[in-house]
Amino acid sequence: MSLQLLIILAYFAITLAVGFLAKTKTRSATSFHGAGLGVLMVVVVGVGEWLGGTSTTGIAEYGFIAGLSGAWYTIANGIGVMVLALFFAKFYRSLDTVTVPGIVEKFLGLRARTVASVLLIFVMIAVGTAQVIAAGTLGVSVLGLSYHASVIILGLGFIVYTLAGGMTAVGYTNLLHLIAMYGGAVLAVAFVLGDIGGLASLKSHLPAHPYFSWTGIGWSAISSWIIASILGACTAQAGIQPILAAKDVRVAQQGALITALLVAPFGILTALLGMAAKVRFPELANAKLALPTLMMHLHPVVGGIVLASIMAAILSTVAPIILAAGTMFTKDLYQRLWRPAAGDQQLLLVSRLSTGAAGLLCLLLALLMYGSTRILDMVYFAYTIRGSLFVILLFAIYWRRTSPQGAVYGMIVTALAGFFWVFYKSQFGRYPLHPDFTETYAALVVAVLSTVLLSFVDKRPERQHASQTPNP
Repeated sequence: MSLQLLIILAYFAITLAVGFLAKTKTRSATSFHGAGLGVLMVVVVGVGEWLGGTSTTGIAEYGFIAGLSGAWYTIANGIGVMVLALFFAKFYRSLDTVTVPGIVEKFLGLRARTVASVLLIFVMIAVGTAQVIAAGTLGVSVLGLSYHASVIILGLGFIVYTLAGGMTAVGYTNLLHLIAMYGGAVLAVAFVLGDIGGLASLKSHLPAHPYFSWTGIGWSAISSWIIASILGACTAQAGIQPILAAKDVRVAQQGALITALLVAPFGILTALLGMAAKVRFPELANAKLALPTLMMHLHPVVGGIVLASIMAAILSTVAPIILAAGTMFTKDLYQRLWRPAAGDQQLLLVSRLSTGAAGLLCLLLALLMYGSTRILDMVYFAYTIRGSLFVILLFAIYWRRTSPQGAVYGMIVTALAGFFWVFYKSQFGRYPLHPDFTETYAALVVAVLSTVLLSFVDKRPERQHASQTPNP
């Protein structure tokens, strides 16, 4: 058994132990979903939503292909969380709900909440499945396990510790993951740059453009990431849930601001690793393997620590995602629609069952979709849904003429348009209208047009606002 494998297995065992320690603090549905969180817990749970497999192996792949500009992925996420912190955290807290669909209901009614919940649960499952696939791929390339064994072992692990302690378990384990992620990334950059002769040597081996240009990956990709991140951050249940569960508004805003500052620069480290991999292994056929390949050629202890940090990034995202899916099912569907009078212990049971079901569904889809590009299509489609829901919510907040029925149909029409855009790209290798008119832009346009037109068609009187409009 290799030293790298021993380090990763030890880290996984520590993660499970930390998750189970949280079980003693989770005795009610409220504590399972999160309540009275301090700044540290808000930060570590929030960071977990944004720093996952894409922020490590994904950005290293961009770094291998296009250089530093791949870091715009986490910079864009940081910008999105900053907008959430400055303009919406306080407002969302004032609405007294623990879910994004609950916020939607305040302005657009129960039907809109139900539709939004179904769509956002799909988003969580799609993103969670992508992370489980990343975990399975890590197991194949690094641990020497079969893909199916990797998915089952790692997948059941994160499901078990999330079910054991809920939000507390996610917070405790994500604190461990955050330390591992940043510590591993800094350690890796230091060792790798040392091996190749420093930053000056890296610059001498790679062309200035695109590798050292902040726009090397293209303005279309950068602008699309920023827009999608701003829209997505303001409707991402996994990222917003700790803000809604913070003990007060000040903690919520501070936690979100610190989250943004921690998320934004992380991609610079992993992009540098991808660039170093380009220097060390210029003939590497699959850029997706840039980071694992680089780590396997480091000192075994250093490589093992960094590979454990990659697994930490994946686990830190999956746990809050399945918890978010379970929370929305319990609060927005089960309690709101079917069992309004359900007691706390019944809600705790449903929360655990629905969270576990979300995790198992991610695991099953990961097993079925291994090696398929369809998972990426599903994730892109999921992101268009999340962003377009925020556009429709903005109309509901600021435009009194927004029709609840028009908004519901707008959600459905936008989802269908997003699906068509992604499906068309997967079949023909290009977007329907223009190469730069991505699914993000298509969803924005359709969300705006459908909400406005359908609201004008609805002749009912203007609705009343549920609360004040947001302000910093």
